Amino acid sequence: MSAELVAGLVAGYGIAMPVGAIGVYLVELTARTSWRVGAAAAMGVATADGVYAVLATTGGAALAPLLAPITTPLRLTSAAALFVLGAWTAIRAVQRYRSAETPLLATEPHPLRAYATLLGLTLLNPSTIIYFTALVLGDRPANGTVFAAAAFAASASWQLLLAIGGALLGRGLTGPRGRLGTALLSSAVILVLAVRLL
Repeated sequence: MSAELVAGLVAGYGIAMPVGAIGVYLVELTARTSWRVGAAAAMGVATADGVYAVLATTGGAALAPLLAPITTPLRLTSAAALFVLGAWTAIRAVQRYRSAETPLLATEPHPLRAYATLLGLTLLNPSTIIYFTALVLGDRPANGTVFAAAAFAASASWQLLLAIGGALLGRGLTGPRGRLGTALLSSAVILVLAVRLL
């Protein structure tokens, strides 16, 4: 059981720690809203990682050939979703800056909406399921439940750390120009990552 726990933790951190478009968006979302929204969004990312860990441990070998023909459509769908996310982030940042509205009061999404948005975006990421499938193809864990739970816990802890970073960043950049700058930078990074997917 301890081997599955360690393997799950390593797998969870392995997929969560490289900060891509989702991580950048999580930090930016928390910076411009609140810790509550950021934590909910972080749990959305971790839930997707947990779902993929369960799928990989219960049917990893069977999933690999099924994924091969749809990898390109999944990648294109992910790129399109990232383009929309990046553009929307930039548009909303400029609108907030021009209208001088208070971001925390006027535009904060409901935590459930943030959770669902990040869950959906992470589920669209084909590299996540391919990563978990590749892990279990070579050596299938004897206890898939422990492996999946450990992978979820590792991902959740890392995503919450990113949300904490976003909350601290938000406190430091409370002015309208600071929020506009970080939102536009986040949008640019997300768009670059979307282009790389293509």
